[in-house]
Amino acid sequence: MKKSQHVVPHNNTWAVRKSGSSKVTKTFKTQTGAIKFAKSIAKNQRTELLIHNRQGKIRSKDSYGNDPCPPKDTEH
Repeated sequence: MKKSQHVVPHNNTWAVRKSGSSKVTKTFKTQTGAIKFAKSIAKNQRTELLIHNRQGKIRSKDSYGNDPCPPKDTEH
C-alpha cells in the first residue's frame, strides 16, 4: 500500500514525511518549498498530499491517485 505524503512543521522548519513514519524525508525553510517537493512525490506515487498548519492540524489535502469518485476540488 502506498503512503500519503505530509507537509508538517518540524523544529522551526517544514518537513515532508510519509504517513506512518516518524522520520522526515526532507526539510525546508519554507512551507511552499515543502509543498512543491511533497506534491511531486504524491503525483509520482499517485497518493494523497496532506498539508498541516503550524499547530499540526490538517489545513489542506489533495489526491493524486485513481479516485473513482473525485471531489470537485477547486483549491489545487
